[in-house]
Amino acid sequence: MLNNLTTQYPDPIMQLITLCREDTRDTKIDLGVGVYKDGAGQTPVMHAVRAASKKVWDNETTKVYTGLSGDPEFGQAMRKLVLADSVDAERVGVIATPGGTGAIRQAFELARLANPDLTVWTSNPTWPNHLAILKFMGIPNTEYAYFDEVSCNVDFDAMMGSLKGVQAGDMVLLHGCCHNPTGANLTLEQFGLVADLIADKGALALVDIAYQGFGDGLEEDAAPTRLLASKLPEMLVAASCSKNFGVYRERTGCLMAISEDASMTAKTQANMNYLNRVAFSFPPDHGARLVTTVLTDETLTAQWKTELEEVRLSMLGLRTQLSDELRQRTNSDRFDFIAQHRGMFSRIGATPEEVMKMREDFAIYMVSDSRMNIAGLKPSTVPFLAEAIAKSCK
Repeated sequence: MLNNLTTQYPDPIMQLITLCREDTRDTKIDLGVGVYKDGAGQTPVMHAVRAASKKVWDNETTKVYTGLSGDPEFGQAMRKLVLADSVDAERVGVIATPGGTGAIRQAFELARLANPDLTVWTSNPTWPNHLAILKFMGIPNTEYAYFDEVSCNVDFDAMMGSLKGVQAGDMVLLHGCCHNPTGANLTLEQFGLVADLIADKGALALVDIAYQGFGDGLEEDAAPTRLLASKLPEMLVAASCSKNFGVYRERTGCLMAISEDASMTAKTQANMNYLNRVAFSFPPDHGARLVTTVLTDETLTAQWKTELEEVRLSMLGLRTQLSDELRQRTNSDRFDFIAQHRGMFSRIGATPEEVMKMREDFAIYMVSDSRMNIAGLKPSTVPFLAEAIAKSCK
């Protein structure tokens, strides 16, 4: 029977990792994979997370399963981190998931349980795995306008025009902050207008918040999600801990579901638990326990916030440096948007041919749509990248 399987082509980013690894040039720069790297080119374990690991090791007495929804303390800690007091806690159901990707998958599954005729609206562009998961699940997808390829910023008028086609029962997927892959974000006021449109249409919002703390700060990055939660009768939130806690390989995330009122929360929670049961039974706990330990220990929380702020500021510094270097080399403000974008990624408006030229001539590895991981840079490599962009892009 296995002979009937068809070939599944590798994810382009996974292919890029292999190509970069095999490149023997000393000057190569990997701007493809979405992980944070420090000035030494390493992805370090945060000191707060390392301390939490020791604390868990010293105090953990069992490896028995958690509940189907995961450790309740993790759910409470994540709800407070992401939603704060924007919505009554009694209206929020939470399940732990294998990373933010697991949360996205379970969000799609939950919405389809509620509406078998579900259509999901995604920004053009969006994280490619959103589309891959929807395609695999057989859920119809409609794109809404988002990114202006000329200005490399959000085309909000076009976005709102697209979203006029949303129907009752549809899902609208929004990036809570640090849009992937573009780095271009809505303003808080614009998020409010989108919330009003979704409410008027009777649609369901799903917020993917994978980079809280990487953009303008922990509270600032959560503000759009909290605004949506305060304005909409119901909403889903998929949160990842991979980036802001640096626990990539621990696969730590959660799905939060906000019901219209507290009387509906138990039914929503039961459906979420059911989806975990039929997908993987009990969610992984170690990463969730590390995150919980950090968020429930005042000393570790303060240390984590300091470390996270250092990460955020380092990326902003790289953005400013690259923007300045490109202004000098091109004698134009064409790439000033890089300093205005937020998060790990920016899409710089290069053609696939120009991206390939940078790869062949300069050993610069970025995704073919010109999405680059700012956190893959170091201050010492920024001038080389700027030179490559200036010489390769028309």
